[in-house]
Amino acid sequence: MTNGKTGRVAGKVAVVTGAAGGLGSAIARRLAQEGASLVLTDINGEAVNTLAETIPGSIGLQHDVTDESRWQDVLKTAAAHFGAIHVLVNNAGIGSVGTIETVAFSEWKRVHAIDLDSVFLGCKYVLPYLRAAATPERGCAIVNISSIAGIVAGHNVPAYNSAKAAVRHLTKSVALDCARSAPGVRCNSVHPAFVDTPILDDIAVNMSREDALVKLSRQIPMRKVGEPDDVAWGVVYLASDESKFMTGAELVLDGGISAM
Repeated sequence: MTNGKTGRVAGKVAVVTGAAGGLGSAIARRLAQEGASLVLTDINGEAVNTLAETIPGSIGLQHDVTDESRWQDVLKTAAAHFGAIHVLVNNAGIGSVGTIETVAFSEWKRVHAIDLDSVFLGCKYVLPYLRAAATPERGCAIVNISSIAGIVAGHNVPAYNSAKAAVRHLTKSVALDCARSAPGVRCNSVHPAFVDTPILDDIAVNMSREDALVKLSRQIPMRKVGEPDDVAWGVVYLASDESKFMTGAELVLDGGISAM
């Protein structure tokens, strides 16, 4: 279907998880600005519905991304409402701080359920919809939000490192499968460094947020923390047909950390 809009993703229907958060809402707004129709999901149903009310033509759905049956319901609702799905942005995620000795096993499992298992479920259940919507002229895309922590390890984020590294490799596996079984469907991952969103609250322990941002910026060659739009524009590129020859790849948005 088309929505009569113009823009880099005009006529595409995109599902964005974790959309009520700082990064998710920035991604949603930029996709909408560039012409996409949006299905916004979040575990906080009230917040995501409030966001949807500010983005014309979008709908908000409460969504626990670790719930397999809820994934199936959300995608069925999205396709029924808009007639197709062209893009999935697996953005929902949480942070976690603690060394391998201090992180609880329950926290390890919680981080992997939200940051990794949800990506598996999203990719698994969205593929039939993307396969049906893809054409030689218009491709479909999965965009998985990983992290620079999935490439460069830290001593005090083992659960987060593990989950985000797995998202990186899962993305490649899905991309290769799509290249064989779902022509026109691409899958790429995005790897931001520190971005000024609420997820930094887990890092800003025993200090003000301003002091935390200064401390984090010292670890980045460009000497600044990223902004949500830095990631949102990257997602627009990967969701659009501008990236039609890019699959199984990482888009690294880290201010130079991985170049050191």
